[in-house]
Amino acid sequence: MAFVDYYQILGVDKSATDKDIKTAYRKLARKYHPDVNPNDKEAQKKFQELNEANEVLSDPEKRKKYDQYGKDWEQGAEYEKARKARASANQGGQYGGDNFSDFFESMFGSSTGFGGGRGRQTRFRGQDYQAELHLTLADAYETHKQTLTVNGKNIRITVPAGVENGQNIKIPGHGGPGSNGGPNGDLFITFTVAKDEKYKRLNNDLYVTADLDLYTTVLGGEFILETLSGKVKLPVKPETQNGSVVRLKGKGFPVYKQEGKFGDLYVTFNVKIPTNLTERQKELFAELAKS
Repeated sequence: MAFVDYYQILGVDKSATDKDIKTAYRKLARKYHPDVNPNDKEAQKKFQELNEANEVLSDPEKRKKYDQYGKDWEQGAEYEKARKARASANQGGQYGGDNFSDFFESMFGSSTGFGGGRGRQTRFRGQDYQAELHLTLADAYETHKQTLTVNGKNIRITVPAGVENGQNIKIPGHGGPGSNGGPNGDLFITFTVAKDEKYKRLNNDLYVTADLDLYTTVLGGEFILETLSGKVKLPVKPETQNGSVVRLKGKGFPVYKQEGKFGDLYVTFNVKIPTNLTERQKELFAELAKS
């Protein structure tokens, strides 16, 4: 009975993290899934090996036992006892039809997971689905509901305020259906947030440029700014300089899944020089220049 190298099957080394193992399994499982490779016995065998490797390496206790005994697993007393107890059932090669390998069953006993016991059909997990959802900056600013059509099915989801461009979320159980009683796959949604013509977003802060007329710049006054959450009245100090920046605390973008928390809004003033002056206005500017 041959030793099975689960790390080699998943293409990871022994120092791989749980995340590394999960990522490697998902990538290979999508490639060799029976739904993608119908009537391909080699692909089904490979998929079976991947499920077995994932069941061991994704379980902390099983992985610890596997790492402890490794290629010397037969020297472990409890595993040797299990091997002898199953000696009569371990005929027919490394993998028996739809079951996990003899190595697995001798080391861990019959599986109640993907493989089932001897003589049972393998339960295949459904394929994971990938989808994209395109949003405007205003869409991402507020929690709202949207309907996605994935593989002909409408799925209504809640989009939390504060999602970022390129962010992924998982909707468990909304992927492809499992086979032989296996669990459904998951749906992974990637958000694409379009650039806004007016606002620039950096993490949870927003940046905007506001055009200020010369008279308000010199004399001071108020400026009404249209924000994503409504109008805001800004006081303008007399003799405000071009390029001056005002910070509005808590008026930026909502923090993802932290209700009531927002970034800041930074307003840069751009002084607009008046054009098409009347003769009288030109005279007044001339008098100011002389003074």
